Amino acid sequence: MLGNIKFISELGKLNLIHESILHKCIKTLLEKKKRVQLKDMGEDLECLCQIMRTVGPKLDHEKARSLMDQYFSRMQCLTNSKELPARIRFLLQNTVEQRANHWAARKAYSDNGPKTINQVRQDAVKDLGCFFPPSNDGMRNEFFMENSSFLPTRIKFDRETLGGLADMFGQMPGSGIGTGPGVIQDHYSPTMGRHRTNPLYNGHIGNSNGSHQPQFEGGNKPYIKPNQGQGSPVFNHKPTHAVQIQSKDMAPRFVKKGKVNADEISLRPAQSFILSKKQIPKLQPQMTMIPSSAQGSILGQSPQLGLKINPPPIQEKPAKSTKKAPPTKEELRKMTETLVADYLNNKNIDEAVNAVREMKAPKHFLSEMLNMIVVYSLDRSDEDKEHASTLVLALCTESLATGENLMQAFLSVLDQCPKIEEEVPLVKSYLAQFAARAIITDLVSIADLAHPLENGAHFPLFLLCLQQMVKLKDREWLADMFQLSKVNMQKMLPEIDQNKDRMLEILDGKGLSFLFPLMKLEKELLKQIKVDPSPQSIYKWIKDNISPKLHTDKGFVNILMTSFLQYIAYEINPDDDEEQLSAPSKEQQDEEKQQLLAFKPVMQKFLHDHIELQVGALYALQVHCNTKCFPKGMLLRYFVNFYDMEIIEEEAFLSWKEDVTQEYPGKGKALFQVNQWLTWLETAEEEESEDEDY
Repeated sequence: MLGNIKFISELGKLNLIHESILHKCIKTLLEKKKRVQLKDMGEDLECLCQIMRTVGPKLDHEKARSLMDQYFSRMQCLTNSKELPARIRFLLQNTVEQRANHWAARKAYSDNGPKTINQVRQDAVKDLGCFFPPSNDGMRNEFFMENSSFLPTRIKFDRETLGGLADMFGQMPGSGIGTGPGVIQDHYSPTMGRHRTNPLYNGHIGNSNGSHQPQFEGGNKPYIKPNQGQGSPVFNHKPTHAVQIQSKDMAPRFVKKGKVNADEISLRPAQSFILSKKQIPKLQPQMTMIPSSAQGSILGQSPQLGLKINPPPIQEKPAKSTKKAPPTKEELRKMTETLVADYLNNKNIDEAVNAVREMKAPKHFLSEMLNMIVVYSLDRSDEDKEHASTLVLALCTESLATGENLMQAFLSVLDQCPKIEEEVPLVKSYLAQFAARAIITDLVSIADLAHPLENGAHFPLFLLCLQQMVKLKDREWLADMFQLSKVNMQKMLPEIDQNKDRMLEILDGKGLSFLFPLMKLEKELLKQIKVDPSPQSIYKWIKDNISPKLHTDKGFVNILMTSFLQYIAYEINPDDDEEQLSAPSKEQQDEEKQQLLAFKPVMQKFLHDHIELQVGALYALQVHCNTKCFPKGMLLRYFVNFYDMEIIEEEAFLSWKEDVTQEYPGKGKALFQVNQWLTWLETAEEEESEDEDY
């Protein structure tokens, strides 16, 4: 299933699948199935995260923002469900965070790979304050011998090559890499010789008076290279008899191969590491560059980092910040109330906008601020309401607030309507004015306003908004905007009123029936034909009552043809007798043909040279026959008459045959009745074209 979802997501990403299909997939994956426990939805939710990560950025636009908010609200709730496995919860949480991060994918930390020895040294300099020179022994020792100003003069360094772990970490002579179990000390470690097996430690061998012998002696001794023989001071470490006996009894894992003996292992921490917490910050040295005099001795290497002997003290208490703390929510509310009161008193819009700008209110408070402005003006005069609306629109125009903030404030006021209506009965009318002005100024779209008001929520607020827009603009502007919004008006009504007849009745009562001229045409045209069926009067009525923009609309042609077909059927068979429909007499067939000839001028006026409209007329005939249960021979008779009277052209018939749509019912049965005739028509057309070629 996950593979199929990945494939669908990639197709959607390439615009090969419509967004509506992707939304259906998301809804199917997100909704809980019946008799399926939440813990068993792991595969669906994993597929949901996959499709969101792939096509989420494409679907997350203004028109679908409300749907995406609902999806992610549900996903956020699922992240807190203990019934889901932890892996699925984390997948959901990552997807929610990715959307919050503007769909930017989380990047892995780049410094996760292994480090080189040089990088280890640099990190040690930054974090520990310790300088580790390169692993070149001769160069390292010469550097510290000739630049003794960087280290205490009482320390003397032996010239033997550092072995063991010291070579990897590049440690200084006389400094340890750490203490504790498992740390191997070499000849130069400050903890060497302090193990209890060392005779110098317990006083059995060495200085009899028990006085402490320094590990590194001061003074200047001649430089001796490591390869000058066993007489070197470095090689002059001879284990005593007691040490040899002890090393035999030691476990094999503690016996180090090579130069390091058993007495070199120390589990006691070095004295230099036993520090109190208060001393640690003061021991962190500052980094500085090695002097130019010392750089010459390092054989042309680039300058390296050294240590300052006397670092300045670290300031323990940070300096007091003079930055003013942001205002609290209560302070912002008081400032907003004062601002609105002052504005409604002096009516100075520029001063109010500047005051809001100086407030520097956080983004999460903007919706509440607009809400307070609207609510504050509801119980005041109409003039104050208009000024408050002007202020809200000015704030959005100056980018101090957004259309989204305005919608949130509008919905918040709607939630308070039951309480507000007790004191302000006409609150919905006032809110309709705010919404109408916001739509006219392009801050909010009609679709954005319609979505939270579907299924009659806060009815009739949506219709009141449309009425206010007619007052502020005009009917033609609103008709165009409403058509572009593609809002389903039936869904804006209460569920009990969601049918065409009831909708037309309500719109007529509100003076908004002009938004659906075709529905009005469907209701009135048949009445007009029955009053006067002459072609001249029908054409004049259409010209007077229907806008010329609709004359080339498929819906208009569909209604026109349906009205003619219904009138003809009523005239021939007033009682709607099924036997007469399936087997009409010759007189009835002739009368049917005469009626078509009478309406032919009107049909040709609107269908001539418009193949698409002619196909629409054939679909109207298909639906008419479907409502009559396809009486035998009816569809074929009309097809032949339309063809002989040159109302419909050959190309339109063939286009109707090849067209595939689910919008009009009965296409399969219709093809079954007229398929033989359409085959003849196609063959005859091919023969005519061949004759013309000859």
